[in-house]
Amino acid sequence: MAKTFGHIAGHPVGSTYGTRRELYDTGLHTELRAGISGNAKEGADSIVVSGGYVDDEDYGDLIIYTGHGGRGDSGRQVADQDINARGNAGLVRTYLEGWPVRVIRGAHKGSPHAPATGYQYGGLYRVDSYGSKVGADGFLIWQFKLVRIPDEEHRKAEDQAKETPGPAPVTTSLVQRVVRSSAVVQQIKDWYGHQCQVCGLILQVQGGYYSEGAHIQALGRPYNGPDVVENVLCLCPNDHVRFDNGAIYLSDDLKVVNAFTGAVEGQLRKHPRHRIGLTYVAQHRARWTTGRPRT
Repeated sequence: MAKTFGHIAGHPVGSTYGTRRELYDTGLHTELRAGISGNAKEGADSIVVSGGYVDDEDYGDLIIYTGHGGRGDSGRQVADQDINARGNAGLVRTYLEGWPVRVIRGAHKGSPHAPATGYQYGGLYRVDSYGSKVGADGFLIWQFKLVRIPDEEHRKAEDQAKETPGPAPVTTSLVQRVVRSSAVVQQIKDWYGHQCQVCGLILQVQGGYYSEGAHIQALGRPYNGPDVVENVLCLCPNDHVRFDNGAIYLSDDLKVVNAFTGAVEGQLRKHPRHRIGLTYVAQHRARWTTGRPRT
């Protein structure tokens, strides 16, 4: 079936289903066995959270979802996961494009949010971030942080798009997020004069200069990095995207490494007063290389 992003008509949040076949027939989840409906080209439009992976965490409006692959007949991990595997790559594409994901919960004892029996449609979520780590069973896993999109705001945007001529409407969603300290980020930008620490670009716009504060160890679950100057870089938008999505990482001597080729792109620029925490650097590197510490 073609991928459909968003709600499925006639199946509101909270609807329940007895079997995977019922989910498939409704179009809510177009896979009879796989937990992720998607691929690298089309993206992933739905997932099933059913307690199949020991590293999953379900907090209701926030889900830490383990990608697929590497699981043995016992249900435990017996091999590393591959980010390029079909469903995992689908969730990455959905993250990059900003598309919503339907979350369906299956009955299991590991979550108070799961139904007692069968399956329940839990609503639309946004893939907020992703990365790798060594899971509870000692193998590399990929995890996706999903944050619930308030249903009424999604519905309002859909209705406005259908009924209102002219420019598409813009809505603001207030979801669980970590508040960034503007004082910390501003201090970093002031030290570097908005110069990117990776490429050296100083981006001038009308009215001034622009740069972005990039946290080395990501804030919030599941990474829980601190909001301190030792954990922040001053980057241009391009290198911020590259850094946040694992295209580049830092060695312990602060060389910028291309994750795809292993080539060193240069030395990270460093202000004399900027003490960069190597613990945060190692955590970021582990998240995007093998999930294990690397230099």
